[in-house]
Amino acid sequence: MKQPASKPPVRKASAVQAAGACVCGAVRFEIDVPAVWAWHDHSEKSRRAQGCAYATYVGSWKSRFRLLEGEQHLTRYEDAEAGTVRSFCSRCGTPMLYERARSPKMVNIPRAVFRERTGRDTRYHMNLSEQADWTWTGEALKPLKGYPGVMWEPPRKKTPARVVDSMFEAC
Repeated sequence: MKQPASKPPVRKASAVQAAGACVCGAVRFEIDVPAVWAWHDHSEKSRRAQGCAYATYVGSWKSRFRLLEGEQHLTRYEDAEAGTVRSFCSRCGTPMLYERARSPKMVNIPRAVFRERTGRDTRYHMNLSEQADWTWTGEALKPLKGYPGVMWEPPRKKTPARVVDSMFEAC
């Protein structure tokens, strides 16, 4: 008796997707939403790879990620020591994917490449011990006179050193 041909497994897709693309549009993808999670990575490696104070990523299951166009434009950089692979658009240089060997079923995507919401707010901070000393951390800003849209951080007022009258007062 002849066996019926097996059907490919039917993947359950979310009714809602979030689309992303590189700057030039050569690489396009989508994920099912909600994403698994979203976080700010303050590590030196992510900061340098993204060229910013910290990188913000959205994590998705690989099974819920679909590359729609431009696979031939993805260039991969593998850091064997760290167990990570970063993919970039070879045409415009946009960072696109960040994969870690310790999470083989996940793909992490820079939040900035999405046009719409991903179903997860960015509530987590990782590697804060590696945060750059020049990162803005919420200090008060003021408009810079004569430059619309430019804000600046005024210098902090120096507090005068306290004079100690006796050695007992210092304790």
